[in-house]
Amino acid sequence: MPKHVLAKLETELKALKQALLVDIPREIASAASQGDLSENAEYEQALAKRDMYQNKVVLLEKRIAEVASLDLDRLPRNKVAYGTRVTLLDLDSEKEVTYKLVLPEELGDSPEHLSISSPIGMALVGLEEGAEVKIKIPAGVKRFEVLGLTTVHQQ
Repeated sequence: MPKHVLAKLETELKALKQALLVDIPREIASAASQGDLSENAEYEQALAKRDMYQNKVVLLEKRIAEVASLDLDRLPRNKVAYGTRVTLLDLDSEKEVTYKLVLPEELGDSPEHLSISSPIGMALVGLEEGAEVKIKIPAGVKRFEVLGLTTVHQQ
């Protein structure tokens, strides 16, 4: 399991829970003290913010459970999967590109990182060296050949 991703998600969850337990109740109380609640826009906004944060907490807890259950030992050793560094030949431009498949939470400024949940990332998962794939993306269709791969076990 990618511990750095879990730490990032847990930090975000802690901040959301802090807001739900301290900051938002304070906002609700402040808005409620301004009088008639039936026509109080600040009160309605504070309640909507609370609901939004509660939904975020539920989604984040679910994502933390998903990431925590990722067992790197069970990932394939000869196919593209999470953590794989894959070299592709763009069959349309004849250019080689190399990507490392990462979780969406790991994406940063690195042009080499490719989210495993992106259209290209999802299409690459499970492919072996030598495989060709057509991937529909918003800009059209991309065609790639897998030239080589280094799985998380080999890094």
